[in-house]
Formats: sequence, C-alpha cells, structure tokens
Amino acid sequence: MAQEWIDQNDENANGLRKKLNDDVSQVFPARTVVIDRKAKRKDDGPLEIFCGWIVEHQIGLSVNLLMLLCLTHLCFPRARRHTRKFFELSYYNPDSGEYCAGWNDAWMVFYWIVVFTGLRAAVMDYLLTPFAKKAGAKTERDQTRFAEQAWLLIYYSVFWTLGMYILVNSDYLFNFKNLWTNWPNREISGVRKWYILVQYAFWLQQIFVINIEKRRKDHWQMFTHHIVTTFLIFTSYGYHQTKVANLILCIMDVVDLIFPLAKCLKYLGFTTICDIIFGVFMVVWIAARHVTYMMICWSLYHDLPMEVTYGCYSGRNGAIKGPFEAPDGFWHLLEPFRDPEGVVCWNDNIKWGFLGALLFLQCITLLWFWMIVQVAVKVVKGGEADDVRSDDEGEEELEEHEAIEEELLPYEEEVGVESINLKGKVSNASKMRYKKSASSATGVSLPGHSDRKELLGRIGCDKGV
Repeated sequence: MAQEWIDQNDENANGLRKKLNDDVSQVFPARTVVIDRKAKRKDDGPLEIFCGWIVEHQIGLSVNLLMLLCLTHLCFPRARRHTRKFFELSYYNPDSGEYCAGWNDAWMVFYWIVVFTGLRAAVMDYLLTPFAKKAGAKTERDQTRFAEQAWLLIYYSVFWTLGMYILVNSDYLFNFKNLWTNWPNREISGVRKWYILVQYAFWLQQIFVINIEKRRKDHWQMFTHHIVTTFLIFTSYGYHQTKVANLILCIMDVVDLIFPLAKCLKYLGFTTICDIIFGVFMVVWIAARHVTYMMICWSLYHDLPMEVTYGCYSGRNGAIKGPFEAPDGFWHLLEPFRDPEGVVCWNDNIKWGFLGALLFLQCITLLWFWMIVQVAVKVVKGGEADDVRSDDEGEEELEEHEAIEEELLPYEEEVGVESINLKGKVSNASKMRYKKSASSATGVSLPGHSDRKELLGRIGCDKGV
C-alpha cells in the first residue's frame, strides 16, 4: 500500500514537472547551440586565454593604469620627476625653445600606447557601434566593422591634419633636397617631437593588437609591415631624419583617410558612393604610395650624399664636434637613442639601410596594389569593391565546415532558462562557452566590405615610413 502511494506521487510529480517545463518553453523557447568546430578540436591554450582576457579588458586595464599614474603624480611630489616623463616632452632646451631626442622619450611612447588601447575600445563600444546601429548597419558584424573603420577615420583625420600643418610650414614640401640639409640638427620643435612620438606609439600599438586577436590569413605579412614601419620611425627619430618621416607619414595617411571613409559608407548601405570614393582612393594611392614615395627614395639615394657630410658627430646644437671617424664596433649606432649629445654617424651603410627598408615596403605596397587592381576590375565589370580573396576564403571555410559535418553529427545542447535572458537571447556566458567570436567591438581588426575577410580592409589603410 505504501509502495503504491509512493509510485502515485512520483507520477504526479513527473506530470507536474513536465507541465512546468512545457509552460516555461512557451515563454522561453529552447535554443539550440552548436559548438564551434574549432572549439571541438582543441581547448584554448594559456596564451590564447590570456590574450582573450586582454582583449575583453582593454578599457579597464587602460583606465586603471592611467589612474594609477595620475594618482601617483598628484599624491607623491617626490615621484613627479619620474611621472612627468609620461605626460611631458623630455630634453627641453630653454635657450632654443626646442627639444632633443633621448631614452626618456620611451615613457611618453608607452603612455600613448595605453591611451590608444583604451580610447579605441571605449569609442568603438560606446559611440561608434551605437551610431552604426542607428545609422543603418544591419548586422552585428557590419556594426563592428563600421566602428573599427570609423575609429581609423577619426585617428587619421587628426594626425594627417597635424602632419600636413607641419609639412606646409616647412621648407621641404616642394623641394626634397631640403629634407637632408642642416644635418645633424639635434633639436626639433615641440609639436614635431610630439607628432613623431605619438605616431610611433600608434604603430607599436598596432603590433600589439594584431597579436592579441585571432590571426588572419595575412597575419605575417601585416606583422612584417608593422615591424619595418616602426623600425623606420624609430631610427629616423634617433638619427635626426624627422623631416623625411613627416613627409612619408603624410603621403601615407592621406590614403588611410580615404579608404576608411569608403568602407564606412559601404557598411551603412551607400554602395554607389563607396565605389566612387574607391576610385578616388586608387588615384590617391598611385600618386602618394608609388609616385611621390619613389621620388623620396630617389632623393635619399641621389640628394642626401650631396647635402650631408659623411662622418660622426657629437655634442649639442651650437657646439657640435665633427666629422670624425666612427668608433670601433657597432655600439655607437645605438648612441643617438641613449644620449642626446652622444655620437651620431652617417655613411653609405646607414643610407642603404634606410633605403633598403623603404624599398622593401614599396615591394609590399606593389603587391597590394596588384590585388587592388583586381578589385577595380571587378567594380568596372559591375561588381562591388569586395576583397578578391573573399570567395576563395569563403569556399575554403565552407568546405572545411561541410567535411566536419560529414564526419561528426552536429553537437546540440538545449539551453535552459538559467542561460537565457529576458529578451530570449543566449546569455554572454553561454556564448563564451559554446562559441568563440572571431572579433569583438573591443578587439582590434582590419575588416572588409563583404561578410568574409577582405584584402583591402587589411592592407588598404596601412602605411610604411
């Protein structure tokens, strides 16, 4: 009798549980979550987990570091002689009103790397992505891509304008021979120094972000490009060639200013205007990155030996000693970066080092230009300015996905109420558990026009110095 009573209660409990589940399912429909095919192959390693954590906390890490620096500067007067190196330009000469170059400049570069990391993530998350939603970007992917390109548009609008201000007020805008005169001039104006250091910080940050993100197909090409670019900015600053650095940055930034604008219009649905701007972009690309750039390379090869007296120099402006023979070994090559009055040399080996790096970047640019021509041909034939690699990559990914589906049955899991928010969407915790996103609003990537990766989004907006 007791056993019958227990069985009856179990049946009643099961019936009640089933009815409750049916009612909940009507309010919160069960979602089927398919585990990402890469997540099924292997778990994330420690380095990938760490990089993912960095990406997700770019704003918080940047704000905390900057607040710690500011509080230290305000609360500890004795530390200000060190903390001010992050905020203020170092090596000021009150007699001339200009600045030298030295090792302490590294602190300001580090400061701006942190600023760019946090500022980019914050502007994209809280300003650009919401704007994209209201302006007509339909998918989440397009909204993120719009935010990424809009950030580049903002950055280059500011720094191309500042670079052009310096260039217009110089004596080498239309006379490339003046790029090499008065060497070694060991002092530069405050605005020129700030411009070069912040641009250097931006490119170092670009190296950082392409390595914390999910790697793209052209990762190593981009990585090599960024390494050479930062090397050229660094050495041009240390070897007092900031005039040519300013000129090359300007002719590169003007291309980077046009292309993000075209892509932003593309993501908002203005395809016709986008294609027109793409045509303008091609003309500017040729004029800036091939014609003018090669004129600068020729001037380095032909004009520099006539304007610069080879040899080594030391001392500050007004008391420069030299030229004299180079010291033994190679350590003197690092002297300009360490000591504002240290030994700085110029000879054919150094000239060919600069020229070789510039021509190497030109080879990369020519390769990219050939791919851009393929995109232009597609536009002329009635298509859109999409990546020529998109179809190949898309088919490759599709084939891999289909092969996996043939080998394995789809893994599905019914997500319960605890994993669903009030809008009926899978919670963030579930998304992170079952699917790893290729990019996020706070991540850093260089996107394209179509729903797959695009060549021009990865290389059209990059420059070499």
